[in-house]
Amino acid sequence: MKRCMALTGVVIRELYRRKDFYVLFVLTALITLLLASIQFFEDLRMVRYLREVTLLLIWISALVIAVVTAARQIPAERESRTIFPLLAKPVSRGEVVMGKFLGVWLATGLALAVFYGFYLLVGTFQGAPSSWLLGFQAFWLHWMMLAVVVSMAILGSLLFSAPSVNSTLCFIVVTGILLLAGHLNIIAGSMPGLWGALLYGLYFALPHLELFDVRDLLIHEHPPVAWGAFAVAGLYAAVYTTLFLIAAWWLFRKKPLST
Repeated sequence: MKRCMALTGVVIRELYRRKDFYVLFVLTALITLLLASIQFFEDLRMVRYLREVTLLLIWISALVIAVVTAARQIPAERESRTIFPLLAKPVSRGEVVMGKFLGVWLATGLALAVFYGFYLLVGTFQGAPSSWLLGFQAFWLHWMMLAVVVSMAILGSLLFSAPSVNSTLCFIVVTGILLLAGHLNIIAGSMPGLWGALLYGLYFALPHLELFDVRDLLIHEHPPVAWGAFAVAGLYAAVYTTLFLIAAWWLFRKKPLST
């Protein structure tokens, strides 16, 4: 565990030395403050529009940080050939995978906390306060969803040698899941036969990332999510994250480092 946490610390320091987080945060902050400066908070539609735009920026920024950072972890170690002294310490390949995952996930969580904290503070100071409890739940569910995404990107980094290819495919897959996965059962019901059965299988096999999206609840000031459903969602994310990490560990064990 100490070796995993050492690797985790390296990943966190690496992320915050790079400009990705700062550029995305400044962009999100500027657009949010620009929208907040428009004096239309008496109009409920404008309040909700502000929240929708801000939360969309938070989701895009967090996804970019998570995918890009995770996709380059193991390929960068192999390209710089630091993977060889790392494994000679000795550090097992499973510890490398877990350390890289924890580092990216925790660093993304810190960035996400800054984003959500800024969002809630802007709403409070502009006279359009949101529920801080629901805000915490939205942050936590978003972070759990990113655990699945990060583990998926780490697995992809062992399947595709180029981080750019891995990142692009991850963005496509995650966007497709968020937009379409919840409707696959309806489409499958209208397609009898083999294609319908395949779509049903895909519907149940895919991680339904859209279940973690509670932006509408936050925008329209709904009550907090029931704690039972909240816990089940966390367990659901943990199961898929574990499956992706086990697959990454197995693939890393079988993959020669020289290729």
